[in-house]
Amino acid sequence: MKIDGDLVYFNWADFVDPAVFKGFEREYGVKVVQSNFDSMEGMAAKLNAGNRYDIIFPTAKWAERLVQGHRLRRIDHSRLRNADAVLSRYDFFTDPWYDPGSRHTLPFTMYKTGIGWRKDKIGDELSGSWDDLWLPRAMGRVFVLDDRDEVLGLAALKRGLDVSTSDEDDLGEITATLRSLRPHLRGFSSNSYNNLLTGDAVMTQAWSGDMAAMLNQAKDQSVFGFEVAEEGAPLNSDCYAIPSDAPHPGTAMLFIDYMLRPENVRRNIEYIGYPMPVGGTEDTYAALVEPFPACVVFSGDLKDDLYFRNGDDRAERARDTAWTRVKAS
Repeated sequence: MKIDGDLVYFNWADFVDPAVFKGFEREYGVKVVQSNFDSMEGMAAKLNAGNRYDIIFPTAKWAERLVQGHRLRRIDHSRLRNADAVLSRYDFFTDPWYDPGSRHTLPFTMYKTGIGWRKDKIGDELSGSWDDLWLPRAMGRVFVLDDRDEVLGLAALKRGLDVSTSDEDDLGEITATLRSLRPHLRGFSSNSYNNLLTGDAVMTQAWSGDMAAMLNQAKDQSVFGFEVAEEGAPLNSDCYAIPSDAPHPGTAMLFIDYMLRPENVRRNIEYIGYPMPVGGTEDTYAALVEPFPACVVFSGDLKDDLYFRNGDDRAERARDTAWTRVKAS
């Protein structure tokens, strides 16, 4: 591996500690040229428009789409000194469903979806079910994520259905369930921790990493709680990936290896609030989320098959239609 230019980086905003970027720039004598997206659809649109990046960060199902579309470069694990700290500790990632053999990706973060709430408004304990979003005392002050799969998924799990179902009858059950939630909702928002911090929400569907990040902002951590539902918690991974037309793939490989160094992993975990599956760094995340132990993602959780999956064109259209109905109801 060798530097072949500055790093053209494309990710969610504020998802790498600036000090880690500066360390990479200093060590390798390059600049990190940052661009950000606010959704996977936005990421895909930029790629499809011909924008070229050295490193991108798709979620699992979007990584599968990119792999199947021959849009990603192969990653030679033997050239990454620190890849073994992932693959030897988390065997799920040696052969994930979205990228067989992890030939084109390595995991960046992993996380689950649950419910965050304000104990000062709702009480210290919830029941541990998706039913909690329907609590009368939270009426009108509940948010769910502005995310099709996550919202359809919570209703699917509540009804004992597959999180990625596109069956017409299943989707009918799901939309009816979510219609009954509508009077409880203040809105759809993926800014979950700010909604809790400001009090706009007393309860919200939330990603575990965002709840952990919120702890850094909270004046009184004891005011807040986070649970995962007994019916199941959707899981996801963001991945390191190098587009097939990356202008500087050598720099991208060095960046991945640099990011996988344990000292950089620990620093980034503390900055973004998301666990990174690198062996030897688990204690850093456990300490960070001590008030929210439900945030921890264990290696066994990854095998529970609660990832959102891609469907064929018909299935995706059916889920899009259901989501449109949910938001319009």
